[in-house]
Amino acid sequence: MPVSTATSAREILTRLHDVMASRANAQTKLNQVVNIIGEATSSEVCSLYLLRDGVLELFATRGLSQEAVHVTKLALGEGLVGSIAERVEILNLDEAASHPDFAYKPETGEERFHSFAGVPIIRRERAVGVLCVQHTDPRRYEDVEIEALQTVAMVISELIANAGLVDGAASGSSRPASTAALRLAGQKLVDGMGRGVAVFHQPRITIEHTVAEDTEAERRRVYSAFARMREQIDTMAAQAEFGVGGEHDEVLQTYKMFAYDEGWSRRINEAIDSGLTAEAAIERVQQRTRMRMRQIDDPLLADRMHDLEDLANRLLRIVSGQLGTAAQMGLRQDTILIARNLGPAELLEYDRRRLKGVILEEGSLTAHVTIVARAMGVPVLGRVKDVRRLIGEGDLLLLDANQSAIFVRPSTSMEEAFEAKLALSQKRRASYVAQRALPPVTKDGQRVTVMVNAGLRDDAAALDLTGADGIGLFRTEFQFLVSATLPQRERQQRLYRDILDAARDRPVVFRTVDIGGDKALPYMRADDMGEENPAMGWRALRVALERDGLMKAQARALLEASAGRTLNVMFPMVSEPWEFDQARSIFEAQREWIASRHRPLPTQIRYGAMLEVPALAEWLDVLLPKLDFLSIGTNDLTQFLFAADRAHPKLAERYDWLSPAILRFLRRVVVPAREHGVPVTVCGEMGGRTLEAMALLGLGIERLSITPIAVGPIKAMVRSLDLAALRPAMDGWLANPPSNMRQTLTDWAERHAVELA
Repeated sequence: MPVSTATSAREILTRLHDVMASRANAQTKLNQVVNIIGEATSSEVCSLYLLRDGVLELFATRGLSQEAVHVTKLALGEGLVGSIAERVEILNLDEAASHPDFAYKPETGEERFHSFAGVPIIRRERAVGVLCVQHTDPRRYEDVEIEALQTVAMVISELIANAGLVDGAASGSSRPASTAALRLAGQKLVDGMGRGVAVFHQPRITIEHTVAEDTEAERRRVYSAFARMREQIDTMAAQAEFGVGGEHDEVLQTYKMFAYDEGWSRRINEAIDSGLTAEAAIERVQQRTRMRMRQIDDPLLADRMHDLEDLANRLLRIVSGQLGTAAQMGLRQDTILIARNLGPAELLEYDRRRLKGVILEEGSLTAHVTIVARAMGVPVLGRVKDVRRLIGEGDLLLLDANQSAIFVRPSTSMEEAFEAKLALSQKRRASYVAQRALPPVTKDGQRVTVMVNAGLRDDAAALDLTGADGIGLFRTEFQFLVSATLPQRERQQRLYRDILDAARDRPVVFRTVDIGGDKALPYMRADDMGEENPAMGWRALRVALERDGLMKAQARALLEASAGRTLNVMFPMVSEPWEFDQARSIFEAQREWIASRHRPLPTQIRYGAMLEVPALAEWLDVLLPKLDFLSIGTNDLTQFLFAADRAHPKLAERYDWLSPAILRFLRRVVVPAREHGVPVTVCGEMGGRTLEAMALLGLGIERLSITPIAVGPIKAMVRSLDLAALRPAMDGWLANPPSNMRQTLTDWAERHAVELA
């Protein structure tokens, strides 16, 4: 019989509270606990496994053989119970034996039971045990029963911790198991290098009391904490400064949206109604969020869940009175900050003079905290596993995000190598800054156009910092990706005008939105976004042409923002000429509408296309006469040519940009474009690497749009290059490709003293 009709979760907690308050020993209490839960869920079996010495041991059971208690043991990952503990997830099965992880233990006598439901018992974010129920009839337990089991598991966590039954490995020591030097790998989120001591963002908050004495008092505590948290967020959002306003403000507005979300506060109130204290209710909802995060494949949605997780941590600290984060206590020396994850507002609390880097156990390239850290100029390394186990508070850390590495408690030789690399990096940056006013002209007098890729307001500052010729790719979708709702036309227009103002007389090429598929938006329908192969699916121009209202609004915003200036606009993922024609006609219709109302217009509109889909190369004779310029997106083009996702860890380095297949393909595009007088720009990552950029120049490409940090090295390479000597050599290599094109180009560069970074 379901909990909802037999016994409420609150009644279960009341009975458990009496057990916990009794003077019985721990084993007796656990025996009583499984009996109470078994009765409440009308289950023939209720069993409790605890993590001891690294294995899960059956500590108490109702329904299984009592001879199995303290005898049956499962390794993490072994059987259904071991799987729940290892993955920290719920299982709810109508036929347990059919599950691939099922492991039969004959001493338990469980062969008579079919249905199975189990939940992890969590303490300090780790599973310290498993609570499970079984039934002879095949049936799935109802959601309300699973909710009750999860709530009860929180109370059991408190009981076993107070009884000293929590495995030491799961109790969470503040010191690492080893003090030896380590090199840990992660995912580069923000470039840079930094040296500092390890400081944990926040101490763990341990819930000491889970069962409420006075429900209304707990509710008042939560309401008060919500009010204080929202006040803090509003204050931080008002005080945040990046030099120039922009998408960072929109990130914080999205963050505020979560802080005021009524659904979140309602779920916490429901947990209090079940009989939990304010702290336990927040933690209960937070556990549910963490489990959902593990099931989310969409990185953007997962990032939004991280924002909610960050707010839950803040709320928990307020309601528990444990407010001391590392930011509030102040950084006393150069620091590398460590956190499981961070919200954007929390990062803003830190003293930027002391903050030299951030290490995250989670994190992603599209997370809000990554966007803010990039604006702050703070290097970030994400996806670093087991940092709390491997790094201790106060350990010396050397962060090299460029190499996706962190050196923990480094040896003297590690420090010397790091300092030498850091000094060299600083020296190189200084030399690039000194040369920023020098034009990128080859030794034989060929002028190369070097522009930057951008997507945020603050990115426009890179033009002056690097001496770049303009913005060759402005990714307009960034504004859509960091917004909680679809950006209105007026907001788009303000952004585009600000970028043009910052660029002054330098050109800016706006790419229309490349959303959908692999850049899913949380405010677009899920059924539109769920694709098996998103990079090759419903995205970019395909989305914009189907939802032409989206493109009409963007067209008007771009046209009005460019009044009195030249508008350069290009369309992404063009596969066939008719797509370009249709997109251009939408812009022209909006231009005519604005003109009919006698509003100012751009002095000139230049239309371009991005060549990312290989099929478009077969249409160049038809397309080129219609274009003012062509841009090649080498990131997508490479994966489409090789049918290989460059984000896949096993494929990322397998297919070389200097493969003759790619270079020959690019030559096929460059030659007819030159014949039609259409300038070609490469605006992918390939152009930002010195050796690859040298090869592109050898092919006849003289326009590059790259990340700002690459402008200095590319300029230096260009100024050391004799292009007249390279091009005939490249012709020979393409006609008769060497076995290793990369090595051939490297050897040529060394012989001709080309400066490569």
